[in-house]
Amino acid sequence: MKNVLCIDIEGGYGGSSRSLYNSLAHLPENEIKPEVWCRRSGPIQEMYNQIYIANRVEVNIPSFSSLPRFSRNLYNISRYKLRWGSSQKFRARLLEAVNQRFDIVHFNHEGLFCLAHWLRFKTDMPFTMHIRTNLLPTVFSRAQAQTISNVIDHTIFITENEQNSWKQLGLKSHQESVIYNIAGVSTIDRETYPELSVNDYFKVAILGNFAWIRGMDRLVEVASELVRRGRIDILFVVAGDMRLRGNLSGELNKFKRNKKTLEDYVNSKGLGHMFRFLGHITEPDRLLVGCDVLLRLSRENNPWGRDVIEALGSAKPVIATGKYDTFVKSGKTGILLESYSPNLVADNIIELYDDKNLAHRLGTAGKELIDSLCNGSSRATELAYIWNSVVRK
Repeated sequence: MKNVLCIDIEGGYGGSSRSLYNSLAHLPENEIKPEVWCRRSGPIQEMYNQIYIANRVEVNIPSFSSLPRFSRNLYNISRYKLRWGSSQKFRARLLEAVNQRFDIVHFNHEGLFCLAHWLRFKTDMPFTMHIRTNLLPTVFSRAQAQTISNVIDHTIFITENEQNSWKQLGLKSHQESVIYNIAGVSTIDRETYPELSVNDYFKVAILGNFAWIRGMDRLVEVASELVRRGRIDILFVVAGDMRLRGNLSGELNKFKRNKKTLEDYVNSKGLGHMFRFLGHITEPDRLLVGCDVLLRLSRENNPWGRDVIEALGSAKPVIATGKYDTFVKSGKTGILLESYSPNLVADNIIELYDDKNLAHRLGTAGKELIDSLCNGSSRATELAYIWNSVVRK
């Protein structure tokens, strides 16, 4: 049995953390014994406790990942240097544990590349890393890719998109694989959240923390278009941290400076009756049970996130922007828009509302697809095989 240390920076508050949990929960018995170190305390610790996976919180785990703007990279590097200094005791504990108790270290996010680089000079332990995002080509992202190439023995991408993107940055892996994320939705009948018990609305789910790049502000444009058409029987159900952050402009930036949220912005537009904001939730399947469709209007045009596969796995159709159609197949499992248009998004929401048979057909086909591509035992077995093979080599 191989002892695997998994380092996680999110603690259950993001998609990468939930994806790791679902992988570990489905591992073949008696092959892999995982332990998880999280940077944040959160719901994920109790989830691990329930399936008897050892875990701990280490708040000083340092991480850094490239950003699009040069100035923001310089700022984050300066902050990272401060965090690096305060992580000395953590790194000592990490090195001792790695050399005494584990056979392999898995870094659950590419933002841990500097920590992996430091650890590589302290141990000959094999390393694997999950690559979960696409980065814009900058001098910083290319340096990040080069570092990962030098220190990681096997890289694991969540789709072919990340694999191609990082190759363009110069990532040259010794070994690499694509393993789709496990859907991880409950197969048991679940009760939805009380806020969603109203039956007079067609409910559109949005999962994820606020980020401009995720297109969260586009919801206001779509809601305004629906109101203009008199369709106030549609409700947007938003789950996640809606504090405004990042580089914003115009009205959004004013709200951000006043420490307001997306909910405040929505209310200022007189659209509060079209929304329910739930904040962070630990059981997205309960949200999806109570909704009719998932909406993903990302400016990155990446219709393959955790929210997408969990919605499809819950037999809910998805409306998303982008061209990659492994999961969202237009007219088969949802609606895939090559470019964003509030009018087109509104058209498709209304179509699914008015044609319940179509929505049911798309949702059923989506669940069948996810049951095949994102099957828990199959994808976890692939991950276990990688860990075993890396240790043997």
